[in-house]
Amino acid sequence: VQLQASGGGLVQAGGSLRLSCAASRGTFSLYDMGWFRQAPGKEREFVAAISPYGNSTIYADSVKGRFTISRDNVKISVYLQMNSLKPEDTGIYYCAVDRASHWLETDAGWYDVWGPGTQVTVSS
Repeated sequence: VQLQASGGGLVQAGGSLRLSCAASRGTFSLYDMGWFRQAPGKEREFVAAISPYGNSTIYADSVKGRFTISRDNVKISVYLQMNSLKPEDTGIYYCAVDRASHWLETDAGWYDVWGPGTQVTVSS
């Protein structure tokens, strides 16, 4: 599986962006998918994750109520709708695949395939 994220950019605080992550193979639908982000000088942190058929999701407390993760297994893609963006949401956003765990995981160590990331910058 290879991943390619897109949709990042520069937006003002309060604005919205929708990130997309396209996978290269159809077996994508078997796996949990996650979004992570890394701000300059900080550790990579969990943002959201979704189960194989989209019936379960989890979010970091910092994005609950503002971000929504979804997926389309026909298009072998996962999405992150980001609303009410804040300057602290700035960072490189990565999508990733968890092919090992049977539960939604927030620890990046469970995710074994990563895309190259897309930059999100929120200006104040």
